[in-house]
Amino acid sequence: MYKLSIAAMMLCFLSIGKLEAQTKRLNFAQSWGQEASLTKPMKQYKGWADDNHYIVGEHNALHKVHVKTGAATPYSYPADESTRVSVKNKDVVITFADGQSRQLTQSPEIEEKNPTLSPDGKYVAFTRENDLYAVEVASGKEIRYTTDGSDVVYNGWSSWVYYEEILGRSTNYKAFWWSPDSKRLAFMRFDDSEVPMFPIYASPGQHGYVEKTRYPKAGDKNPSVRVGFVEVAGSPVVWATFNEEDDQYFGQPYWSFNSQSIMVQWMNRDQTNLKFYQVNPVDGTKVATYDETQPTWINLDHDERITYLADNKHYILKSDKTGWAHYYLYNLDGKLVNAITAGDWQVSSIAHIDEKNKVFYFTARKENSATSDLYRVDFDGKNFKRLTFGNYTHKVKVSPNGKYFITEYSNVETPTKVALVDLNGKIVRELEDSKSADFDQYNVGKTAYFTIPSADGQYDLPVIVTYPTDFDESKEYPVIMSIYGGPDAGSVRNTWKGTAKQYWANEGIIQIECDHRASGHFGKQGVALMHRKLGYWELIDYGTVAQWLKAKPWVAKDKLLITGHSYGGYVVTMALTKGSADFDYGIAGAPVTSWELYDSHYTERWMDTPQDNPEGYKQGSVLTHVNGYKGGLRLMHGDLDDNVHLQNSIQLVDALTDRDVPFEFMIYPGSRHGFERRKSAYDFKERVRFYYEYLLEKPVPKELK
Repeated sequence: MYKLSIAAMMLCFLSIGKLEAQTKRLNFAQSWGQEASLTKPMKQYKGWADDNHYIVGEHNALHKVHVKTGAATPYSYPADESTRVSVKNKDVVITFADGQSRQLTQSPEIEEKNPTLSPDGKYVAFTRENDLYAVEVASGKEIRYTTDGSDVVYNGWSSWVYYEEILGRSTNYKAFWWSPDSKRLAFMRFDDSEVPMFPIYASPGQHGYVEKTRYPKAGDKNPSVRVGFVEVAGSPVVWATFNEEDDQYFGQPYWSFNSQSIMVQWMNRDQTNLKFYQVNPVDGTKVATYDETQPTWINLDHDERITYLADNKHYILKSDKTGWAHYYLYNLDGKLVNAITAGDWQVSSIAHIDEKNKVFYFTARKENSATSDLYRVDFDGKNFKRLTFGNYTHKVKVSPNGKYFITEYSNVETPTKVALVDLNGKIVRELEDSKSADFDQYNVGKTAYFTIPSADGQYDLPVIVTYPTDFDESKEYPVIMSIYGGPDAGSVRNTWKGTAKQYWANEGIIQIECDHRASGHFGKQGVALMHRKLGYWELIDYGTVAQWLKAKPWVAKDKLLITGHSYGGYVVTMALTKGSADFDYGIAGAPVTSWELYDSHYTERWMDTPQDNPEGYKQGSVLTHVNGYKGGLRLMHGDLDDNVHLQNSIQLVDALTDRDVPFEFMIYPGSRHGFERRKSAYDFKERVRFYYEYLLEKPVPKELK
């Protein structure tokens, strides 16, 4: 008989012990994040108290920690010594630094909107019934600047398409801006007279009611917009000398530091020409200082397009005019000083600007399009250096003097860690590791990041796959593919994913996230491929991923489900019609189903108008391909969706019922583009039911009912 040595026996016992330790699976509560498992709670790294202390939050207490000694002392944010304004009971109320409050307006029957304190604290501007006003804090005197506000004319209050697509939802429709010296207000005036009204029917009560929104769909008339200026004490409006009759857009304006001019972003209706104008608020005259054209489109950004420097002489511009997003240094007259960054990679955001030493800190997707790193470079583009490390996605907070930064970093295999790093990229101190002590004892579905070659071999498409627990290549598993799919809106990021996917991994489902060639991973030059052909490359590249999966012996050939919301819902409905050879099931939330049904600014940026691009609109419509439907679709929409109208889903339902094919449809009453909270809980249960019924073919466990 063969005899084992003591060492071999010990190795055998250790191996058995390790296997036993790794057989522990996440239970129901752990999978859904209700109990700690793979990771433990971490402190919150809030930012910086000063150059040498970062702020840490734990158990509802704050501490500031010295970067060199690590000594922690209690910390509280400085008392809010600023004056604040708000709306209470429909009137403007001011609350002073000492906590005393006073009501400034007296119109309880009409609500004031967006009260905004002047920089000197002496006035509060607001809108009321689509006119622009201010009230003097000391006297309570009210100043009315405009008088023509109506149901179609708005002064200082955005038209819907500007709120949604140009100025941004964070503005809450606000479209006025104080000058730094508090002597003037700039504002936009919108005239929606020729913009079609879209009715949204709400069902509550006996008779219901109709919301009437001026919503320009692709090819429709847009609002007429003017940029005006008024003196704070009251004056006739001075209008910037743009031609109101031109088909044009205006972006976020920026006051100069000395309040002598304001920079106004202008763009043509085709969105191929961006100009910056320095406008004189005294007489409205303008001078062009920047002129950019692109053959496809230019994004009219409201975030970080321009960052003024405190020297009052320069600004930093973010542009993708070379095919990749980069930063440029300009003087205030619009003359290019130099490119700060360059190359076939994408910058993301500004992290810190050290004007004294002329050093620029920023994040970018340079090492890998699915990760993020921090870099530094001199204003002149020299001395470029990566400051973060490893194959991780880094989320950074830079100290006020730029000498240190805190990074929270992870990848799909590594739970989040935190480190303190100096300006040379050297780790000063590892601060925290979220990995639990028994992390290695759990048997979980492994998650991997990798790429799949596109069908034409031109791109390496990024994917993240979570395999089933105890994955066995001799078995077949169903697949859930989660996507968004919009232009320059990729979702694949190499970060720690938590435990959210582990429940379905335990149930034996492969889960995959993937992006296509125009998702932003390959710069603007990749995104530009979508010009005039939404729905084309998405289906080709997602189809390639689906075919790669189905070619594997461990993937069930008839159980690939694709799911997404909004643009993702559009892609899902296209996948179940035009791409039905590759996809078997789909769950689509609030989809656009035909692009002439969506708003002008967003749609025409990629597609031009329906009049200019009829074939592109035809081929990009789900309704064109509905005869190809042969999958199992679950379709959901909120009845009050003011963004992607219910009309989209209704037209698809009409086409599907005409063809006598099976599908599921759910309307969520009272919900807009994001479902109302109670409806979201119901929607989750229905999604679970759908997975069990069609992918797993077994009853829903009682704990999920």
